[in-house]
Formats: sequence, C-alpha cells, structure tokens
Amino acid sequence: MRHPVSMPWLRGRELQYTSEAISENWISSQGPFVRRFEEAFAQYHGSAHGVACSSGTTALTLALRALGIGPGDEVIVPEFTMIASAWAVTYTGAAPVFVDCADDLNIDVTRIEEKITPRTKVIMPVHVYGRRCAMDPILELAYEYNLRVVEDSAEAHGVRPVGDVACFSLFANKIITAGEGGICLTDDPRLAEQLAHLRGMAFSRDHSFLHKKLAYNFRMTAMQAAVALAQTEQLDRVLALRREIEQRYDEGLRDVEGITLMPERDVLWMYDLRARDRDGLRAHLAEHGVETRLFFKPMSRQPGYHHPGWPELNATRFSEDGLYLPTHTGLSADDQDYIVGKVREFCARS
Repeated sequence: MRHPVSMPWLRGRELQYTSEAISENWISSQGPFVRRFEEAFAQYHGSAHGVACSSGTTALTLALRALGIGPGDEVIVPEFTMIASAWAVTYTGAAPVFVDCADDLNIDVTRIEEKITPRTKVIMPVHVYGRRCAMDPILELAYEYNLRVVEDSAEAHGVRPVGDVACFSLFANKIITAGEGGICLTDDPRLAEQLAHLRGMAFSRDHSFLHKKLAYNFRMTAMQAAVALAQTEQLDRVLALRREIEQRYDEGLRDVEGITLMPERDVLWMYDLRARDRDGLRAHLAEHGVETRLFFKPMSRQPGYHHPGWPELNATRFSEDGLYLPTHTGLSADDQDYIVGKVREFCARS
C-alpha cells in the first residue's frame, strides 16, 4: 500500500541508544535503559512508578494479577475494545463482564452499575482511539463498591492515569513504540513491586530458585527500552504532529455526504469515522493504495465470549459501518490531501 494505516516514526535517539545498549553489552532485561525508560514514561504521565513489560496485553495481565484477581472474580470490560482487554481477564481465570459503548465508542458509564455483582473486583475502562473515558463517574463507582480501576491506555499515550494502574502498549502501530512492549503506571509503591515481581518469574530476593507463586517472563529487553526511551523523549512533538493530522482530516472531511465524523480525541491514535457504504469506500481506497482498518467487533460477538444478545448492542451498530484511515506521525499534508481526495471522490460518485 502506498499509504499504510500505520508506521513507526523514529526521528530521535533510537539508533544511538540501541547502539549504546549493544556496545555496553546490556541487551537483556538488565541494564540502565529499562529503568531510564520506566522513570521517563512515568514522569511524563505524572505517575510515581513505571514497570515495563513485553506488551500491552501482558501489562493488563500483570495489573490484574498484582491486584489479586483470579478464578471466581469478575472484571467489567467494554464491549467495544480490542480483544486483548478481555483476554487479559480470561488469562487470570476471572470472567469479563461486558458493558456496551456510548456514542464516543468508550464504555457507557451509565450502564456499568447494573453489571456490578458481589463477584466484581475491577472496572477496566479503555480509552478507545485516544478518547479519554469519563473517569470521574467510574472512580465514584469504584469508591462506592470498593472496586479497583485498571485503565487500558494502549491507545492513549499522553492521557494522565487516575486509576490504580494504567497499562500502555508499545506495539509498532501505537502513538510511540518499541516494536513490541508495554508498561504499567501506578502511584502505589507496593503494587509497583508486585508488578515487577510477577513480570520476572517471581524470583525470591536472594534468587534462590524457590518460586512461591505462579508468575511470568513478561520482561522488556534493554534494546526495546532504548527505543522506547528515545520515543518518550519525543512524545510532546509526536502528540502535536498528530493533533495537526486530526485537524486536517476534520477540515477535509467535514460535510462530506455519506461520512460521519467521530468526536474529538484527547490524543490521536487512529482517525476513526463512519461511512454509509463502508465496504465500497474501503475497496475504492485500496484500489488507490490507501489502507484502512475496520472498527473493533463487540466482545460478545467473539467466538470465545459469544452470547445471543450482541445484535442489539450499540457496539454492533458502530462495528458495521466504522473504519479508520491512515494515521501515523509521519503522514504529510500531501498524503492527507490525496487520501481525503479519494474519500471525497468515492462519496461524490456514489
């Protein structure tokens, strides 16, 4: 594709830091770069502690395990999200309980309370496509019912956490990247210690090879951390460039017949929209070298979680006509003019 949906933007000290890690012989999860990245990313987001790991999915899994979530427990999860959010719950043995989305695609906070049961332990809001969830009512519910809050911030670098743990992804298509990787942020020092303990095989402090609990090898390598640190140093610039991309798309697609623009994002991960003839538009764009992606499928529609009520969901309605356009930090104004032109061309013709 001439215009892929995403690509990394490596314009900082990525090569310098990676070369340093190799030349200094620190390429595993040990060495200074993991610690430097954790500190820089946490400081940027106003959090006390960062615990780097191998992916956004493992970050969510670590967060739930560190909070003691396991078989018999329930976790509130949005219907409209990437399946990793639900899988992280399933990995712990707990059950995800799904709540439909509002018109901004985020979890409908007015529908959370009706899903809370005596087995509910955690609410997991997801900041979809870079839109911050309405966190105040979620935190109020957590207070009233003595629940914990794990934020899935995989698509929301730059959004300041307010829950017990926030989990970010560093996959190659995210706002900033390490190729693969993730990080948990928290203000709780004991929770941070437990996250680090679980990610590293739950070794005892004397490294005696006596492991008292089931844990994981979810560590981040120093080379990944070197890239992630360089990316974090560029985060202000990255978010500003992406804001310009969002504004150019808004200006170019406003009032186009057959296109429905979505609410503004707090940070831009992907530029999402709805199209009356989504499949026709996608085929037209692909024919002209423009890649697109579909919206998420509702969790209740996934084979592992299927139940017969999913056709009535708000999330289903969005999944049937939603898509997103190429969105990456290096996308130029000329690139966007071309993409917008092809969208307008199709809509005018059809």
